[in-house]
Amino acid sequence: MSITPERKTEVIGTFATAENDTGSPEVQVAVLTERIANLTEHLKTHKKDFHSRRGLLMMVGRRRRLLAYMRQKDRTRYETIVKRLGLRR
Repeated sequence: MSITPERKTEVIGTFATAENDTGSPEVQVAVLTERIANLTEHLKTHKKDFHSRRGLLMMVGRRRRLLAYMRQKDRTRYETIVKRLGLRR
């Protein structure tokens, strides 16, 4: 259900903009997308897990706010991350 530390390091390495980058919006959106995907799979089998569903909705909202921030600040970075992650926006 949760993202493993190895997978998180791999995602951070893929989307980092600099050497020790762990907090840029691109990295945050990528990690949240990975967590959302894992939690979505969990909820397909555990339909009545409403506590995890609430956490999923909170993560989706956080990712949405980060993407809105990126769209406002730098449109090209926003479009690049959306295309790389395959998001619908």
